[in-house]
Parts: sequence; structure tokens; C-alpha cells
Amino acid sequence: MNRLEGKVALVTGGGMGIGRAIAELFAEEGAIVIVGDVIQPEPFQHVNVIAKQLDVSKLEQWQHLVGEVVVEHGKIDVLVNNAGLVGSYLPIDEIALEDWNRVIDINQNGVFYGIRSVVPMMKQQQSGSIVNVSSIWGIVGASGVSAYQASKAAVRMMSKNAALSYVRDGIRVNSLHPGLVETPMIARQDSDTTAAVVAATPMGRAANPKEIAYAALFLASDEASFITGAELPVDGGYTTP
Repeated sequence: MNRLEGKVALVTGGGMGIGRAIAELFAEEGAIVIVGDVIQPEPFQHVNVIAKQLDVSKLEQWQHLVGEVVVEHGKIDVLVNNAGLVGSYLPIDEIALEDWNRVIDINQNGVFYGIRSVVPMMKQQQSGSIVNVSSIWGIVGASGVSAYQASKAAVRMMSKNAALSYVRDGIRVNSLHPGLVETPMIARQDSDTTAAVVAATPMGRAANPKEIAYAALFLASDEASFITGAELPVDGGYTTP
């Protein structure tokens, strides 16, 4: 219960779903967790989870929150860039430009802004772990979901770029690639789409959010001290064939 003892973690999109599971597990493991989200979440189970307003598509909000966390807690040891949305299931020639831009702003630019905002502090510390939540659709192709897939593939490569760029600064950067997960976002998805993903998953089911959280915990912790630039699928075998 102390794998993150003494660490300060910032988790985006932590109000529900995967992000909430990550935040609560990190707190159970000893971290002070700041949850950045645009929603006002239901109260967390652990007193060490602190909710803050953050629109990840706004660089100035990132800079304000990171500065606030550093003033209040003195450091940031872990960043989990989890905030994201599907936004549209349409292909490139059909998706509305405003939908494309919104997905890219949140899923891709949000990760870029997060890394950009915490790296100076982590460089000073000469330590840090960044976990970027991508997707199975950042690794393999799918029809439709053009903006989501483009953004999640970008997260995958940004993670590798950052891993190599900051390895000498003691900063580790890895990407996490969930398959289908039982979250409110997936509950709103067309049932045929969900059924097709389950059918293509060798384990034949969706994941519980906590199964993704445990993978994030490993990458965030010192147990993964020799791991950077890796991509970890947690997908029931979806990307294996």
C-alpha cells in the first residue's frame, strides 16, 4: 500500500472512469493526487485526492494549475495525461471540422501542454514519471473514429519522443493503451460498436477501470525505473493478432 509513498501525482480527466480509478488507486498507494478535470466530480473515497478545475486544451490553465501544485506541494513526481474523448465516429471525409479540432485539442494538444508544463519542474528535480493514456486505436487501425485514432496515435509517438528527449533529465515517459473499458464514455457508445470490439478481444470482455489503473500505477512507480519509451497495451489481447 505504499508504492507511491511521498509522491505528488497530477491526473487529468480524473473525475470519472479510468482517471478516477487511477486517482483513487494512487492515493491508496500513498500519493497526494491532484485531479484536473472540467467536471466537478463526486467526492473521492480518499482524503488525499484533491479536485481542481482544468481544461486540458488550454495551456494557460495547465500553467496555472502546475504552478499552484508546486507552491502547495513543492513538486510534481507523476503526471498521468488521461483526459480524452472519442468525440466522433466519422471518417476523414465526413467529420465536421469543429469535431476534428475539438478531439485533437483535448486528446493530442492536451498531452502536449501537460508535458510542456511539468517538464521544467521535473528537470529541476532530475526525476519524474509521465504516463500518457493512448488507446488500442493508437496502435492498430479502425474504420471511422478518424480524429480519435489520429490523436491517440500522436500520443503514442509523442511519448516516445519525450522519453528520448528527457531521459538524461531523469524523466521517464511511457504510453498506456487500454482496450475497451467499462466507463461512462463507453456506456454512451453505440452498442454495435461495443459488441464488435468485445468480439475482437481474445479475452471476450471489457476491462474494469481498475485493471487499467494498476498498469498506470506500475509505470508511475519506481518499480518501472528502467522503463521509458514503452507502450503497454492493457487490452485483453486485442492488439496481439
